[in-house]
Amino acid sequence: MNEHVMPKLYFETVGTGKPVTLVHGWAMHSGIWRGFAQQLAEHYQVTCIDLPSHGHSRDAINRVSTPFTLEAVGDALVNALPETPSCWLGWSLGATIVLDIARRYPERVNALILLAGNPLFVGTDDWAGVQPAVLDAFAENLTLNCQATLLRFLALQVNGLPDGKVLLKDLKAAIMDCPAPDNASLQGGLEILKHSDLRTALAELEIPVSVILGDKDTLVPVAVAEHLGSLGIAPPSIINGAGHVPFLSHPQQLLALINRFMDDSCP
Repeated sequence: MNEHVMPKLYFETVGTGKPVTLVHGWAMHSGIWRGFAQQLAEHYQVTCIDLPSHGHSRDAINRVSTPFTLEAVGDALVNALPETPSCWLGWSLGATIVLDIARRYPERVNALILLAGNPLFVGTDDWAGVQPAVLDAFAENLTLNCQATLLRFLALQVNGLPDGKVLLKDLKAAIMDCPAPDNASLQGGLEILKHSDLRTALAELEIPVSVILGDKDTLVPVAVAEHLGSLGIAPPSIINGAGHVPFLSHPQQLLALINRFMDDSCP
């Protein structure tokens, strides 16, 4: 395994084959992928990268001169990684980030997997998504008690699942491997989710795209599948019984979906 540290973002690469780049979600770090990435690496060359200010990339970027915005984060990821085109898999906030990268750096992305992601994360009258008040509450509570807020966010990801307690324990263990991101970066991530509308960008992509949703997800409701059809992309794959973290709760089903997509669509 190759490890890369500052001054660029931290990333690890394992396995051989078609390249796949994994981008984690809000408040997380690349360690969240560890078990799943090892399974994926049996078939592909898998790179897991920490977002700026997250995980081992916590001090990789000057947060005064480089705010945590969608464009700045995408630029940092692209500049940190080899120039070889890759299939980018983004989870949750990571899905928003890789979608923006595919829009602005088409030469770097040969396929896209949006896992528990939504091109318009916040719901509107004509688009399914999380309620704005949920993200507003996270933003407000972060300044009061960051750790408690992050724990509530973890609980929301497994809410209502039969094995939710076990999954929550796994999530807590993974996230506590590294210090939490700074407040400004957490707030920046919420701002990205609240204000990004990449529906047009998704509709205009000329590469293979796979959207994978869990039918029990409380953050990206499965109802978004109906709306995505209006963008002209392939119908999403739905994992029955999965919430917001299918790579932890349903790894085999997710691996099968990724394998099929990579075999059919990825050079």
